[in-house]
Amino acid sequence: MTPAARVQAAIELLDEIIEAARSGGAAADTLIARYFKTRRYAGSKDRRAVRELVYRAIRRSGERPALGRAAMLGLAQEDEALIALFDGAPHGPAPFEAGEAIADASVVPAWLRDRFDPLVDEAEFPALLERAPLDLRVNRLKAFVDEVRAELPESVPTPLSPLGLRLPEGFAAEDHPLWHSGAVEVQDEGSQLLSQAAAAKRGMLVVDLCAGAGGKTLALAAEMANEGRIVASDADRSRLSRMQPRLERAGVTIVEQRLLNPMRELEALADIRGKADVVLVDAPCSGTGTWRRNPETRWRLTPERLSRLVNLQAHLLDVAAELMKPGGTLVYAVCSLLAEEGFGQAEVFGRRRSALVSEALDISGGRASGSGRLLTPAHDGTDGFFVARWKASC
Repeated sequence: MTPAARVQAAIELLDEIIEAARSGGAAADTLIARYFKTRRYAGSKDRRAVRELVYRAIRRSGERPALGRAAMLGLAQEDEALIALFDGAPHGPAPFEAGEAIADASVVPAWLRDRFDPLVDEAEFPALLERAPLDLRVNRLKAFVDEVRAELPESVPTPLSPLGLRLPEGFAAEDHPLWHSGAVEVQDEGSQLLSQAAAAKRGMLVVDLCAGAGGKTLALAAEMANEGRIVASDADRSRLSRMQPRLERAGVTIVEQRLLNPMRELEALADIRGKADVVLVDAPCSGTGTWRRNPETRWRLTPERLSRLVNLQAHLLDVAAELMKPGGTLVYAVCSLLAEEGFGQAEVFGRRRSALVSEALDISGGRASGSGRLLTPAHDGTDGFFVARWKASC
């Protein structure tokens, strides 16, 4: 592909990504993979160059552009070599015309700027879109950290998680024998800390209420030394179905998976109501803490969707409270940096369930935010998370 053809390919992909963001379609990574699956003529260098252009344009545009060409022209205004490729060459983009729409540069959509936790000020915004590091969690059921480090000399310990190792960009973790053996899992350091916040122990009954594909379930099982019982539940059948191969690879045998009906979760969990030692609610959220990995999610979020997410979080917290036994622990986490999903949600829940006692979190990093703690890319080098914990009276 010529350089101009790469730019045109990026524009076409951006059009698809913008439409998917508007309609709730597939994620950018999925669309990029599909695009090149039908274009075998594009070599690895072409694919890498186009992908880089696409993500540079996405990161630059906090507001969803109307067209992929507007997003790419916005990027080209800052790059003389790139704007020169808008020359009408075969397979390349048409020349730029005066008055044509150009996407403005911004990190945060305007309607969201005042909804962030006060700890996340303007100075922290650029870090929300920096490239995320590649972190591994060592699976203590199969390996020790020092053993894994010896096999990964390019790795360094993560600053906050005692089980984490950080690798250089481009490291193919899932091609390594350590991954295939289950000795390591790809998991951001922030997520590792959230699993530790649950303080799950051997022999406990633990509920991972929004388990998804099981990243935190695996970490909880390792903390429990694979002794006890974990009920891993989710309302998304597709995500839950991806858990079993991960459990087998990690050597985890104490997990029972349950598919939930939205808004009727307690029906499927009736047998453990009032019996759980620990309930983890890693709730669906805006994802503002993970823009480093999925910058196009800024284009998917709307005030209406955010309102629905906040209501769902409140509902799931109430479900979790019903599952706790006397003396049990509830941990609430969201990969969000917005006040209404973080300390605001925790504050309202604490008033609604006044019999629960807020507990301090014994995790490294983060800053106090209401009754919980907030980790941010700028302050902690992790994805952004809010986490809070409560104890039920005995």
